[in-house]
Amino acid sequence: MSKSVEYFENLQKIIARIATEQLDNIEKAARAVADTLENGGRVHAFGTGHSHMLAEEIFYRAGGLVNVNPILETSLMLHESAAKSTELERLEGYGEILFDHHSINQKDILFLFSNSGRNGVAIDLALIAGERGVKTVVITNMEHTMQGASRHSSGKKLFEAADIVIDNCGCHGDASMRIDEINRSVAPTSTAAGAAILNAIEARAVEIMVSEGFTPEVFSSSNVDGGDEINNAYIAKYKKEIKSL
Repeated sequence: MSKSVEYFENLQKIIARIATEQLDNIEKAARAVADTLENGGRVHAFGTGHSHMLAEEIFYRAGGLVNVNPILETSLMLHESAAKSTELERLEGYGEILFDHHSINQKDILFLFSNSGRNGVAIDLALIAGERGVKTVVITNMEHTMQGASRHSSGKKLFEAADIVIDNCGCHGDASMRIDEINRSVAPTSTAAGAAILNAIEARAVEIMVSEGFTPEVFSSSNVDGGDEINNAYIAKYKKEIKSL
């Protein structure tokens, strides 16, 4: 079997595990998103390094919810300096600055993404959210996080500071297939699994809101006829509040 086929089969098994083992927590997250939007709150999303892609996954996306604020801090992403972002994601105190800068309040919900769940900024954000009454949803890798110590002075890992925890069902180290000839593993699964989890949450949240008589705001594709008109109306409504629009 080629490694490409093996990867697809491995990913399918992970998605199947998520769809059974994590469905209750996905339901809780969808319920929380629906409650937030129905009550005039906003969905915030944050991750460092490659996990920041999950914050982008649910932002300004065809078929995605509109009232979503991705916390895209360039120094914690990869395009300025990957090595620097690795150092900065461990820096305590950074999270409180981000929390205040994005005006997160008790009406909102905060999604946090971290495969290891051990670094300072994400844990800071979760702890501050708890102190200020903001509900948090964490997507993490429980197999990985249980095998490493927290890098936060509280001694807590991210899942221990969250209201709702969803396991992406990946392996320790994320790279999912061993290549003996190079003494390394390749092919991570956290991004694909995380994106699937988030889209499942959004789909269920929309279903809940519709069933309760609430009309959710959902982006269209800008590349279908009429899409620009739909999306431009939402951009005009939220561009002063959502920094990345």
